[in-house]
Amino acid sequence: MSALPLPTLLLNLHNAAAAAGRPDPLLLAVSKTQPAAAVAALAAQGQRAFGENYVQEAVAKIEQLVTLGLEWHLIGHLQSNKAELAARHFDWVQSVDRPKLVAALATHRPADRAPLNVLIQVNIDDEGSKHGCTPGQVPELAALVAAQPRLRLRGLMAIPAPWPQPERRVQAFERMRALFETLAAQYPQVDTLSMGMSADYPEAIAHGATLVRVGTALFGARH
Repeated sequence: MSALPLPTLLLNLHNAAAAAGRPDPLLLAVSKTQPAAAVAALAAQGQRAFGENYVQEAVAKIEQLVTLGLEWHLIGHLQSNKAELAARHFDWVQSVDRPKLVAALATHRPADRAPLNVLIQVNIDDEGSKHGCTPGQVPELAALVAAQPRLRLRGLMAIPAPWPQPERRVQAFERMRALFETLAAQYPQVDTLSMGMSADYPEAIAHGATLVRVGTALFGARH
């Protein structure tokens, strides 16, 4: 997949949302494996939010680009021994999937920073190779996050299986939307459903995504 100019991708997101009668989603530019210069170039065009998979790789970029005032999201699996680094450097962690992480992130979030925005990652298709909690574990994790003053529960994230059949992808998005709406009814601060990537963001937007994570369509093939 070749890279699209940022205005073209934003227009595509808008058109997908308009066709489904939904608000425009936020764009998270997935910058994993991309050099800091590529992030800075996109930031110069107005993109503010960037997603990274690997904590140490991301921290180097965050520190290098600190003067740009960007918003950084951790979207990859978080090992417990990296929780302190993540809590100190990121604005969002989208991949919280177990109680141990909740406690670690809350403990290490600096008091002089805003509460860390948290999404609970759900393994919506029960894939053995994917991280994430089960749908049934969402209420417990949500309660744990909401009880921590240094954390702010914002919603859910998922990476549905890349089924070749569109109807199976849609079913996963719909299950996530139902989980999200249940959570939002209980917690007024919940406003973010992160799902959809370069290959499937139109479907994700049509079925409730408020944030899409796009890398390849913005940056081209990974380095």
